[in-house]
Amino acid sequence: MAYDRFVAICHPLHYLVIMKPWICALLVLVSWIVSSSHALLQSLMVLRLSFCTDLEIPHFFCELNQVVHGACSDTFLNDTVIYFATVLLAGCPLAGLLFSYSKIVSSIRAISSAQGRYKAFSTCASHLSVVSLFYCTSLGVYLSSAVTQNSRCTATASVMYSVVTPMLNPFIYSLRNKDIKSALRRLCERETMKVSVVLRLKTCL
Repeated sequence: MAYDRFVAICHPLHYLVIMKPWICALLVLVSWIVSSSHALLQSLMVLRLSFCTDLEIPHFFCELNQVVHGACSDTFLNDTVIYFATVLLAGCPLAGLLFSYSKIVSSIRAISSAQGRYKAFSTCASHLSVVSLFYCTSLGVYLSSAVTQNSRCTATASVMYSVVTPMLNPFIYSLRNKDIKSALRRLCERETMKVSVVLRLKTCL
C-alpha cells in the first residue's frame, strides 16, 4: 500500500506503467509467502519445546509469545528467533514506509494548491492510520514482554492488532468512497432526527 501511494503521488504519470497487474499480484504473493514461512518456522521451533502437563495460557488465543514462555525447557533459542524475526519483518517494512512517506510528504509540500495537498494527504491518511494502529500494538506486545508479564495488557494489545485492525480495514478504506460517505452522513442525520423527536416527546409529556 505504501509503495502504491508512493507511485500514485510521486510518479502519477507513470502509475499505470509501474503498477501493472502482475506487479500487484507479485507483491501480494511475496507477502503471503513471507508470512507463511514465518508461521511455519515458529511452529517448528515450538515443537522442540517440552511443556508441563497442566498448562493454562492467560490469553484469548495461543499467542506465540505466551506459548513459548509457558514451556518448561530452555526458550533462549526461541526468544532469539522471535526477536530477530520481529526486527526483520517489522523493521524492514517500517523502513520502507518511512522512506516512501518521506518522499510523499516532500511531493505534497511541492503542490501549490491547498485542495491538491488535501487530496494527496487524504489518499494516505487511511493507510497511515491502519499501519500506526497495527505497529504500535504488535510491537508493544513483543517488546513489553521482556519487561513485564502483565497478561491482561498483553491480551488487550493482541486484540487490537489481531482483531480490531482487520475489522477496521474495510471501514477505513471505504470512507474514501463518496457513496459510503453520503450513506453514512444520511444515517447519522436520521439517527440525530430520531433522538431529537424522542427528546421533544419526552419534554411534551
